[in-house]
Amino acid sequence: MVRPMHDTEYDVVVAGGGASGLIAAVAAARNGARVALIERESCLGGTATNAYVAQYVGFFNHNTQAVWGIPYELTRRIISAGGSDDFGHYTMGEAAENPLTIHHFPFNPEIVKYVADELAGEAGADVLLHAQICDVLTANGAVGGVVAETISGRREFSGKVVIDATGDAIVASAAGVPMLQDSVDNPAARQPMTLSFRLSNVDVAAFRRLPRQRKRALALKGIQSGELFWESMSFVSTPGGHDAICLMSRITGLDALDDEDLSDAERIGRRQIHSIAAFLKREVPGFENAIIANIAPRVGVRETRRIEGEYLLTGEDILQQRRFDDTVALGCGPMDIHDPNGTGISLHMPPAPFDIPMRTMIPRHVDGLIVTGRAICATQEANGGARHMATAMALGQAAGTMAAIAAARELPVRAISASAVRDRLRADGAALSTGDCERYAG
Repeated sequence: MVRPMHDTEYDVVVAGGGASGLIAAVAAARNGARVALIERESCLGGTATNAYVAQYVGFFNHNTQAVWGIPYELTRRIISAGGSDDFGHYTMGEAAENPLTIHHFPFNPEIVKYVADELAGEAGADVLLHAQICDVLTANGAVGGVVAETISGRREFSGKVVIDATGDAIVASAAGVPMLQDSVDNPAARQPMTLSFRLSNVDVAAFRRLPRQRKRALALKGIQSGELFWESMSFVSTPGGHDAICLMSRITGLDALDDEDLSDAERIGRRQIHSIAAFLKREVPGFENAIIANIAPRVGVRETRRIEGEYLLTGEDILQQRRFDDTVALGCGPMDIHDPNGTGISLHMPPAPFDIPMRTMIPRHVDGLIVTGRAICATQEANGGARHMATAMALGQAAGTMAAIAAARELPVRAISASAVRDRLRADGAALSTGDCERYAG
């Protein structure tokens, strides 16, 4: 059981309970820190549970599994709870010009909700839901906690270290951390948003039997008629189910950091889903009897702020396989860039797992703060390869470990040694090199 939250002083405060924040909180708590995990929604899991992106991508690069540790433990727990049949193959952009087949981990989002509760609770983290971060606390020139708006009013939570796992760099922005200009200057250039939905009564096997070119022809027909919105007919199903959890909407030209635009995105997404479902039912074999069962509670956002950190991860770093002495997570890809102005998608897999250095998570000029997930210091291209949920979880384990070490030693985050973090991560099962991947797989 998750303990009731009565305290306000912690070693580590984690803002955001999505894929990265959940794992960060568990890692910090298991490493001896008193942890508060603060989440704005009604459940943990983030994009997996609230935006209905019902698959973890980024555990594998080609046939090499590079994400292990607590994230892999989470997948085992989901399987044990009946929420997944394990890893499988999935074709991204199935109706796109250049689709990509990868390993993925599909799941039932509803089961992930309570598995996440159990994981955080067993680690000893204090969890507060329905709590929106609205300000930061500062002490001696460093971030020393956060302020959350709750149903009971505003509450302050102090911490020796704060982890920003909000995805939108909400804590970092409030603390005055500079942002990469390309991530804030032109919202229209960001990758589009998607509102996911679940259809029931789908003959999944009948659709899978269709040749890929038939699927592409159907997708282009729907785009031409204005009923579909991008070149994708990809979906996942829950274990043993006759359902399709679809990422088929595409919401462009809106700023997910603007309150009115974000509200519009939800409404536009629902209108698109109405159109998509009608097209699928009328035109696509396997969907003849489909009905809308669920629409995700929240639109999925691929890209907003990215911080200026101590190191900028680039696409060149990924593709040229640059190695770093302070690597704390391995990314797998794919490099996944959705056209912000059209209906296409660019997909390619890096040649091997790539290094993500600790410095990408440490903001410039601001102490007491670690940033994890899709807001780390990375170019848009690198972000396209590093924003997948499995990578976010690997970064989360690194963030929680960094925070626990800094809090225990009463040191600024930037003063802790990368070797100490790396040693602890390896001891806790994380992979930081291809040699680690082989060891854990063997």
